[in-house]
Amino acid sequence: MLTLEYGFKFQPAFPINLIIYTIAFLLAGYNVLGMAFRKAKHFDFFNEFFLMSVATIGAFSIGSYSEGVAVMVFYSIGEWFQDAAVNKAKKSIKALLDIRPDQVTVLRNGNPEVIDPKLIVLDELIQVKSGEKVALDGILDSESATFNTAALTGESKPDTKRKGEQVLAGMINLDKVSQIQVKSLFKDSKLSKILEMVQDATARKSQTQLFISRFAKIYTPIVFALALLVCFAPYFFVDPYNFHQWFYRALVFLVISCPCALVVSIPLGYFGGIGLASRNGILFKGSNFLDVMTKINTVIMDKTGTLTKGVFKVQEVITQDFDQNELIRLASAIEANSTHPIAKAILEYAGDKAAGLKAENVEEISGHGLKGTIEGKVILAGNAKLLKKFNIAYPSEVDALVDTIVVIAVNDKYAGYITIADEIKEDAQQAIQQMHDLKIQTVMLSGDKQAVVDKVAKALGIDQAFGDLLPEGKVEKVQGFKDAGNRIAFVGDGVNDAPVVALADAGIAMGGLGSDATIETADIVIQNDQPSKITTAIKIGKITSQIVWQNITIAMVVKVIVLILGAGGIANLWEAVIADVGVALLAILNAVRIQKMKL
Repeated sequence: MLTLEYGFKFQPAFPINLIIYTIAFLLAGYNVLGMAFRKAKHFDFFNEFFLMSVATIGAFSIGSYSEGVAVMVFYSIGEWFQDAAVNKAKKSIKALLDIRPDQVTVLRNGNPEVIDPKLIVLDELIQVKSGEKVALDGILDSESATFNTAALTGESKPDTKRKGEQVLAGMINLDKVSQIQVKSLFKDSKLSKILEMVQDATARKSQTQLFISRFAKIYTPIVFALALLVCFAPYFFVDPYNFHQWFYRALVFLVISCPCALVVSIPLGYFGGIGLASRNGILFKGSNFLDVMTKINTVIMDKTGTLTKGVFKVQEVITQDFDQNELIRLASAIEANSTHPIAKAILEYAGDKAAGLKAENVEEISGHGLKGTIEGKVILAGNAKLLKKFNIAYPSEVDALVDTIVVIAVNDKYAGYITIADEIKEDAQQAIQQMHDLKIQTVMLSGDKQAVVDKVAKALGIDQAFGDLLPEGKVEKVQGFKDAGNRIAFVGDGVNDAPVVALADAGIAMGGLGSDATIETADIVIQNDQPSKITTAIKIGKITSQIVWQNITIAMVVKVIVLILGAGGIANLWEAVIADVGVALLAILNAVRIQKMKL
């Protein structure tokens, strides 16, 4: 019709033109009209669908058929762009969904069977061929195997596992046929939990989104009221009053005021931020945490497992009037009751020396160590504070040791100590430097000795470090920083430090793939254990916030200008359509930029 009108200077006569335009209008706008009708049935008149329907039907009523159709056509184009952008943002999440295999080979009575992974029960053996994806979490039953973990951690470096080590759903077997003993059901795998978390994240609205939703509820009725004023108020001030002219201006006003750009682009901006974070191995539990990360000025970190690898090795065993092998036997027997990395180091060092030896009545004394009975002997294993608690004398040089130590007492008598060293992560120093570049204060809290904590803090350039802290001591320190007006992100394992994670503005968990509880507790999960991802999370939050506020500013400035022009009769319906849809498209394209950014 436009080609006929402007290209060939031909317009079909009424009612032929009305019939053709009406068909075009219904084809382009039936979704909008249907939504407006459904909302109107529930007395919800103040929304963009009802606003557009009133404006376009009004345009038809005064003979502006092409303008009425154009509103719907351009809105449909805008919706198409929005859908395309959302689908692009979902690709990283779909990529995770695609790595869950829909078939698995299980060994039953020694025979391989190919079945649905949902039918596998705990402790069954599954077989994974070279190039196949692991379908369920478990422990490796073969002697060794090498896996590609890139889909889960973003790291392309192959990871070699030994017999008894954990293997996760989504990993790809790179070499020989391997057997895995299943330790979690399909629905309970780490991968399934991560997928669920990412999908839930899109439903958690940020403060900006909530503000815009509230704003739209107030904005739309005001716009309707102003449109009525534009139409009828001139009757009292303008002579002669032309209803057709002022009604047209009111329609222009309604079309321009449609909040499409805000309604569409803001959630899309946050969705893009969550997608960008997912591709960088960071999982946000909601778009609200993207906002929180923009305000962080203090990052408080746990030491072990966050800044250090948490892979401890026994360095030396020092005894006093006690057999060294016996000390190792007793220490490993009692430490077998702990899951702490230090305990694992002692067990690994002891090997099978403590075979058949069992500790009884084992009691964990928070922040101190363990107490138990072995072959009738009362054993204490922990830090020097544990011996002080039980008034057991020990050499003064023990307090002067910088390394991490486990002090042992047998039957209320000091027996010796084991020194253990932990290794600082490769990118820990880079992470601290990046935080300082962003003018963020860095703090380290640890239950370890102050001397050890100071040594690590000095090596990394951390601003403040506090050692010898019990769990309640960590809470007190974090509360102190909060009381001083700081916005805090706490980085830890999200399990042992649950009270601190709850207290912080943002709780960040390291090593989310290693702990179900971590995924449940933290607000943000860093999948690959790299401290440098903390600043990546902050940058993603700031990028997302910038783009969202750019969209809000562009939309509001353009709308205000064209609203004034429309009310003054300078802008017509075509210009209103281009302003409305043009701003929406600009905002969408701006939001899509997030997904292409490299950090």
